[in-house]
Amino acid sequence: MSILAPAWTALLYLVAAVCFILALKGLSSPRTARRGNAIGAAGAAVAVVTVFLSARLENIPLILAAIAVGTALAVPVARRVQMTQMPQLVALFNGVGGGAAALVAVLELGHSGDSWGRLAVVFTMLVGAVSFAGSAVTVGKLQELISTRPLLFPGMPVVMVVVLAGALTTGGLVVWTGSPGWAGALLVLGLAAGLLLVLPVGGADVPIVISLLNAFTGLAVAASGIVLGNVLLLVAGTLVGASGTILTKVMASAMGRGVAGIMFGAFRGGSTAGSTTLSDRPVRSSSAEDVAVQLGYAQRVVIVPGYGLAVAQGQHTVAELATALTARGVDVVFAIHPVAGRMPGHMNVLLAEANVPYESLRELEEVNPEFANTDIVLVVGANDVVNPAAKSSPGSPIFGMPILEVVQAQQVVFLKRSMRPGFAGIENELLHDPKTTLLFGDAKDSLSKVLGAVKIL
Repeated sequence: MSILAPAWTALLYLVAAVCFILALKGLSSPRTARRGNAIGAAGAAVAVVTVFLSARLENIPLILAAIAVGTALAVPVARRVQMTQMPQLVALFNGVGGGAAALVAVLELGHSGDSWGRLAVVFTMLVGAVSFAGSAVTVGKLQELISTRPLLFPGMPVVMVVVLAGALTTGGLVVWTGSPGWAGALLVLGLAAGLLLVLPVGGADVPIVISLLNAFTGLAVAASGIVLGNVLLLVAGTLVGASGTILTKVMASAMGRGVAGIMFGAFRGGSTAGSTTLSDRPVRSSSAEDVAVQLGYAQRVVIVPGYGLAVAQGQHTVAELATALTARGVDVVFAIHPVAGRMPGHMNVLLAEANVPYESLRELEEVNPEFANTDIVLVVGANDVVNPAAKSSPGSPIFGMPILEVVQAQQVVFLKRSMRPGFAGIENELLHDPKTTLLFGDAKDSLSKVLGAVKIL
């Protein structure tokens, strides 16, 4: 039996919904992100407790056991995951959410007596299955369990059209008949559609895919709210779907490309190629001591962090270097590209972990006009987001993507492990510019050497 009266249930659902909205507002800025995350978690806790106290639940021991197993698995994984693996974790949790929505819809098919109810079931199953399978492929690409290059096979566009047409036809049959057999076929076709949707995506486009699949999961959860007759699920899923859709569009705009071009560009050769060929062209290399002198006697330095910084776990060292330079009177800021790293906000989270002040972070539009007045740009583990090919090479897969205009600075120093290209797989002409020098090695190790040399200047 339910403990809460309907009025109290509605009030607590309203409180949870407001928490979710405030959480999204908080997550819109690095300064308020932690508070927003805490508010969202509190809202989720209120929602779960309200369901237990207001619904006529059956199989409570099994429900509690499932929650305990999920908690036992998720908490250690979330606490131990490395910062470089955070995009994989986000994609994994997102896929699990979509898969859970699809499974709930399958179980509720027998309780949906009318066509509108079965239509909501079909939508939840299809979109949830696409999100689950697509997220699984994304995790595989990010973890390099499968190639990060676009994976294509002859006739793939035709197969994709056939699968989507089959899914829509099968969905119509589920709505018409309510058959569990057709529902199973729809689930399989949804999984196949998710695989075919993400396999052709490669290189620097992965952050966009994570955001898009997050929107898919939100829409699936919203539809599951209709299936279960739960208003809060409908509200929460709609919030996630809408925010994920907006984020996807904003990120695609930041890359100067359309979402369709990102998802299906490989079919016409327009996606990131993902080459891993090492360049043998000559470059000007430098020592940590020389870089320290350049930085220590500059008036203004801009640091561009990238995925290589996260891989090396050099965020604390680069923060210490920025502090040491500031103590010498050098004006130091960090330039953040919206798609740097492997997921939206990756660099913001990384630098926040090292307690880099938010006031030191500059977004792309804000910092680009300042590069002409910058003495040195220190690029740490970034490549594609500063590659001039995005502006000068119409045939480049990243052509049209807004970049950090570091080429306008007086001097550019790259910290790189090797001459391997970035995630987009294309060579960076800036590496061969006369104003550019390279310091090869692990980013954290190189930063430590530069920091030590700066301290003894």
